[in-house]
Amino acid sequence: MDWMWLIWALIIGAVAGWLAGMIMKGKGFGLGINILVGIIGGIVGGWVFGMLGISTGSGLIGQIISAVVGAIVLLFIVGLFRKKS
Repeated sequence: MDWMWLIWALIIGAVAGWLAGMIMKGKGFGLGINILVGIIGGIVGGWVFGMLGISTGSGLIGQIISAVVGAIVLLFIVGLFRKKS
């Protein structure tokens, strides 16, 4: 089994989560939460860009952009629910 995809997913997730945290709140959330937010953000970003018919390419930068945008959307939605509670 090739473990490189998992390592890259964790690295991209950490970077995307940290960037999204900096953009949305001005600080990161810690390594574990950054990775989680970034990985889920990658899924959300891929779905959003797919629905809009936008391609970010297949390279590392495109993956990070997609994950960051998805993580920002995710944090925005979580923020809406957090304010109502």
